Amino acid sequence: MLSFTFWWMNYVERVVDGLKRRDPAQPEFHQAVGEVFDSLLPVLEERPEYEEAGILERLAEPDRVILFRVTWLDDAGRTRVNRGFRVQATNVLGPYKGGLRFHPTVNLSILKFLGFEQIFKNALTTLPLGAGKGGSDFDPKGKSDAEVMRFCQSFMTELSRHIGPNTDVPAGDIGVGAREIGFLYGQYKRLTNEVTGVLTGKSVGWGGSLIRPEATGYGTVYFASEMLKAAKLSLDGQPCVISGSGNVAQYTCRKLLELGAKPVSMSDSGGTVYDKDGIDEEKLAWIMELKNKRRGRIHEYASEFKCEYREGRLPWDIPCFAAFPSATQNEVDEAGAKSLVANGCRLLAEGANMPCTPEAVEVLRNGNVLYGPGKAANAGGVAVSGLEMSQNAMRLNWRSDEVDSRLASIMNQIHEDAYAASERYGDPGNYVLGANAAGFTRIADAMIDQGVV
Repeated sequence: MLSFTFWWMNYVERVVDGLKRRDPAQPEFHQAVGEVFDSLLPVLEERPEYEEAGILERLAEPDRVILFRVTWLDDAGRTRVNRGFRVQATNVLGPYKGGLRFHPTVNLSILKFLGFEQIFKNALTTLPLGAGKGGSDFDPKGKSDAEVMRFCQSFMTELSRHIGPNTDVPAGDIGVGAREIGFLYGQYKRLTNEVTGVLTGKSVGWGGSLIRPEATGYGTVYFASEMLKAAKLSLDGQPCVISGSGNVAQYTCRKLLELGAKPVSMSDSGGTVYDKDGIDEEKLAWIMELKNKRRGRIHEYASEFKCEYREGRLPWDIPCFAAFPSATQNEVDEAGAKSLVANGCRLLAEGANMPCTPEAVEVLRNGNVLYGPGKAANAGGVAVSGLEMSQNAMRLNWRSDEVDSRLASIMNQIHEDAYAASERYGDPGNYVLGANAAGFTRIADAMIDQGVV
């Protein structure tokens, strides 16, 4: 009976409805799939062979989902239990590639959404990268180094069965920085007796790439700059709002300063600082010390530099030329987008993954705001991870200027491909359509080439 229920629906509706029926408690995943597939209607109309080959169904179903228990001892000797995950989305273009996230909010829906988004992001880089995502509901905040080490060793003991330099190459994400990558890599090396490029985001002294910490933030600004060039606009001297105060936000701020822009905000879960005078290099260095070493809160910046602190608020009601959401998913809702439009925002580039709700994206586009979706705008992180893999394979380390130049070139190419696709499908400057179409056609054509596997 069910096989006839949806005969009147179009291909996208059938696939998305089927996902919701099979996995009803995965809203983030449903949102990501629906947004991407809805934008692909003109592509699917032009290329009916994609429906015949079941491409949407195959992309929406990960190759495999690995769920495991992580048992570890805290400093008091108590046994703790967390969940570990690895979602291996597709390896059509290369080894599975995507970050590990350690955060209390981690669940299967979020990781499936992130892994799905990674498919298109990695395809856009044109590097030989598949897609995956993983992590745990473990929270490294407030834990000692010894506790984090014991957790990472237990996590990797299981994960090591499923990864490898030619199989799956994880990286860092929220909650997984240089410390965690070090502990994870050490345990992998101990278990396998191999020195390989199985993780990216490593420290430079033992296999990491220069510019990797900066890559996502730098890449987002490079992409934004290309969007503005296409619209005959510039960042020079313009006020920009940034959410978050972690790695992505910090290096977004730094690259904005290099290009002559004026960053005026950063935030954390407690609230937002609004510095009308601008966050300059000296102030940014202070924030990096606060967040990376002292693990402090952003309200301390307001006290130090005598500026406004907006408790419990995000920066979207601050007047700006450009906005860079760099914290987490769905942080820009419909109301936030309306505030940005009302305050004169001309561009929003996503440094975080899916920080804008569908309603927010609609408001931004209707308000003539240039909108750079995360799969294109924040692809710099995975791009330099791919470059790290190349350096590991060659047993070489490139200079920082060489890596940065390659990053800029990749982001420029992503913009060129996305813009060209938006023109081809009749909506020039629609980067949602352009990025999704460019990434999708690359992966879809490769899937058809490789047969039904």
